Amino acid sequence: RSLESIFLVMEYCEQDLASLLDNMQSPFTEAQVKCIMIQVLKGLKYLHNNFIVHRDLKVSNLLMTDKGCVKIADFGLARWFGLPVQPMTPKVVTLWYRSPELLLQAKTQTTSVDMWAAGCILGELLGHRPLLPGRSEIHQLELIVDLLGTPSDAIWPEYSTLPALANFSLKHQPYNNLKQRFPWLSAAGLRLLNFLFMYDPKKRATAEECLQSSYFKEPPLPCDPKMMPTFPQHRNLKGKSGANPAAPAVDTGMGDQTMNLPNINDLVSCFSCINFLLRNCSSPALSLLLCTIQSISSSVLLVNA
Repeated sequence: RSLESIFLVMEYCEQDLASLLDNMQSPFTEAQVKCIMIQVLKGLKYLHNNFIVHRDLKVSNLLMTDKGCVKIADFGLARWFGLPVQPMTPKVVTLWYRSPELLLQAKTQTTSVDMWAAGCILGELLGHRPLLPGRSEIHQLELIVDLLGTPSDAIWPEYSTLPALANFSLKHQPYNNLKQRFPWLSAAGLRLLNFLFMYDPKKRATAEECLQSSYFKEPPLPCDPKMMPTFPQHRNLKGKSGANPAAPAVDTGMGDQTMNLPNINDLVSCFSCINFLLRNCSSPALSLLLCTIQSISSSVLLVNA
């Protein structure tokens, strides 16, 4: 009867998509990707219809039950919005999923920031790897330009007025390379990605418009959530994996000094942890450090293999 302790009881979800992508043996099929995205878009439609913008949508904030039900989690950065749109903190949304208007320090935010992130998630699920894994805000913008081409006032009327452009200019790259990135994707799938990746936030797809996309109506059709595969809980993967013997000592060219390489399972776990941290990291300096550690670990893994 006191308020000294407050407890929140929440439903349990067995997986998050980030851990699944890091640990699953084979990528999701396109039918499974469609199943996941339809659920994400329905969740976003509900939020946006109720004047809530999530502002931190990413695969690690998408949970999945063993019945194939996908749920949007972590509303720590979510905000109410209305008309007129009020200024909000621009440094939101994890870097890899951050929209160009946020990177260029736009003063206002709309539901379009969630839709850009949804496009990044769709690309990540289709490619089984992060679509735009930037190491800093400048690098993130460079990756976006490499993929979509350089924005201009012709396609984004407010582009030249964005505050960050007073300090630098983007390189000129005239081509949209989505088709080269996903050569096997249907025309409807490419249209959906391009609609989600419109530079102008006012022209970017809404969740409701995405749900009407012909991409979800063409083969392969979205599978039923109940037909989604089940996975071992990622928290138990390491404990259930067999222990490999230690790698033999490697001659380092330093006389009789030797170096024992780490167990390959530990390295795989290390990669999963680094990918998780990179997805959730908002500090450019820490992102650069993690990328350096990942590069060093990769060299050791190649020797171990």
